[in-house]
Order: sequence, then C-alpha cells, then structure tokens
Amino acid sequence: MGAVKTKRMPRAVREQQMLDAGVETFGRRGYMAASMDEIAELAGVSKPLVYLYLNSKEDLFTACIRREALALTEAVRSGVRTDQPADRQLWDGLLAFFTHTGQKPDAWSVLHLQARTHGEPFAAEVAAMREEIVAFVTQLIVVAARDALPHPRLRSCGGTPIDPDLPEREVAGLAEALVGAAESLAAWANATPGVTAKQAALTLMNFAWAGLGNLMEGRPWALQGVSG
Repeated sequence: MGAVKTKRMPRAVREQQMLDAGVETFGRRGYMAASMDEIAELAGVSKPLVYLYLNSKEDLFTACIRREALALTEAVRSGVRTDQPADRQLWDGLLAFFTHTGQKPDAWSVLHLQARTHGEPFAAEVAAMREEIVAFVTQLIVVAARDALPHPRLRSCGGTPIDPDLPEREVAGLAEALVGAAESLAAWANATPGVTAKQAALTLMNFAWAGLGNLMEGRPWALQGVSG
C-alpha cells in the first residue's frame, strides 16, 4: 500500500506563515538577535525553504516591514468614514490606529523600533508609510477647519473674520505633531497594562481637538513678547 500524499500548501500561504513568524521574532527579540533558525522553526518549515522564498534575513525583514506598514495604513484609512463630521473622522482614525497597534504589538515594534534603528533601507520603508499617514491626517485637519467654519465671513473673533483655511505650514506641523504623538502613545499603551485602544485614542483626541479648536476659532496660545 503506497504512502498517503498530502496536499502541498500554496506558496503564498506558506510565505505568509514565514512573515508571521518573522514579525513575531523580530518584534520580540529584535532584528540583530533574531535568527533564521528560530523563524523557520516557528513557521514550521526548514531554514533552506525560508531562504528559497525570501533570499536573506534582510529581505525577510524588509518584507515584514512592507506588509505591516501596508496593513496599518489600510486599517487607519478604512476606519474613517468620509460622510461623518470632521471630529468623528479624526476620532475614528485615531481609534483605528490604536486598535491595530494594540492588537499587533509585535508588528508595531517592528515598525516603530526595529526598522528605524537598523539601517537606512529599513528606515526608508517606515518613512514612506509615515508620510502617507501624515498626508491623510493633514487632509482630516483641513476638513476639520473648513467644517468648523462653513461661513467664515459670518463669524469673527475680536471683530476680525476667521479664515477656515489654516496656513499650509501650520497644518503640516499639526499633522506631524499628531502622528508623532500617536506613535509615542501607541508604544506607551502597548507597554502599560490595562490601557485600551479607546483610552489611548481619547487621550490624544482630547489633547489634539482642544488645541485645533482654539486655532480654528482664532485663539492660539501665545507667550507674551514671543511671536511665531
């Protein structure tokens, strides 16, 4: 009686298993400490097969970064409904971000810590992801400013009409600051027991929305004697 033949797993499925193992190992042990032997064992395959599919440790790490960067940006974008008010769009985007990073702490470690500290090619992959998220947040801020004051000539602060079109440089700075704060807060939330995605999102939303509201209403904070 001949041996029973098992169905071969499709290459794409097997490769995803290797990437899963890579993300878990890189995220928990760090890029330098992670070994291909460990990754192969975790994926349930031989080390030569990992090399056959993904060429090298560097290429495997790059593939992990690209997959997780795409997953994060898609999670944030899909979490926002453009038919909602501006504040709800920003809230939904923040909640989607913290939910994703909270559910995938190893992936966030790869993106936020490992990729940025092990060479320019890896850091460049994360920088591209970050630029996309910053651009998305920039648009949310622009929409927020315009939605808050749909009729600028009908509202004023101290007798001066308010312009809902915030200066481009100011909008860009706000988006950078918000994304940077979200990144740091996600790392803190993942390292702090009991902090939920909703709590993290609420913390940043309260911090950001109050400041953005003051800007849109013509009440920016300023230190006496110091101008921008």
